[in-house]
Amino acid sequence: MMVWKLEKGSAKGVWIACAVIALWLLVMLAALFTPVEYNLLLTLLYILLLTHLYTGLFITAHDAMHGAVSWNRKVNLFFGRFCTTLFMFNSFEVLFPKHYDHHKFAGTEKDPDFHPPNLVMWYLKFLLEYVSFRQLLMAAICFNVLRLWFPVPNLLLFWILPSLLSTLQLFIFGTYLPHRGDHHLQNRHRARSQRNNHLLAFITCYFFGYHYEHHDSPQTPWWLLYKMKEQQEQNKMIV
Repeated sequence: MMVWKLEKGSAKGVWIACAVIALWLLVMLAALFTPVEYNLLLTLLYILLLTHLYTGLFITAHDAMHGAVSWNRKVNLFFGRFCTTLFMFNSFEVLFPKHYDHHKFAGTEKDPDFHPPNLVMWYLKFLLEYVSFRQLLMAAICFNVLRLWFPVPNLLLFWILPSLLSTLQLFIFGTYLPHRGDHHLQNRHRARSQRNNHLLAFITCYFFGYHYEHHDSPQTPWWLLYKMKEQQEQNKMIV
């Protein structure tokens, strides 16, 4: 399978990372300044958009772990640390080695992201694996500072709730569905991919439903995974 990566010297990954961060910030500010009782549909739209953009922050940090934001290691570290911090004060240094173990031991007892077979217990383990007291403390301090400028209902609905919903989105479409079931015994990456549907793949988890392709080429940035999926589908037709 052809591997799609950043072209050497390309800054496209950096621009895409900046776009995700900027969109998150702009929508967040717009939401925080909008009275929650103003329009129910607008409130729901903000929640959905911010959930998706929180997921985008994590996916950007994830690309940084694989050196897929920039060819420059320091630039990758900057975006990885910055995006994980924006995502409720997660720690890049904690996430990085655990994600490395996920790739190395995918679908085994040594995989920190694997806990079959119960969905609820798996999700709870997923949260406990990554949520720390330091993170909760930093979020609590930030919340109490932000409430000096923004209404508490806005902070709860637009800053906190989307981050929680995003963890569910990341878990279901980026961990549970790709790695559940007996399929993990049938290929070297112990992972499955969703059907070829680029719009659905982007909406659900920035193309990470094409999960076998990601494990097959971790250095491929999220915005090129669809090309690997297309090539896989073409290879099936040729066979």
